[in-house]
Amino acid sequence: MGIHYDYKSTKSAKLMEKQAKRERKLAEKKAKRLAKDGNRKDDDKEKVLDTSKPITLDFLTNPDKE
Repeated sequence: MGIHYDYKSTKSAKLMEKQAKRERKLAEKKAKRLAKDGNRKDDDKEKVLDTSKPITLDFLTNPDKE
């Protein structure tokens, strides 16, 4: 009889713990994904070409030259 009484009295607390754990995992995944995407977006901004300058053969063959 003690097991059933204990289960019902702690059921809501266990459900709240599970929900908190689920939300914490989702928040960690979102933070990790945003950190990963943030680095990628910064790299894209640096690689944008200037539209006022023409693309030359030298630029195509040697892209490291600035």
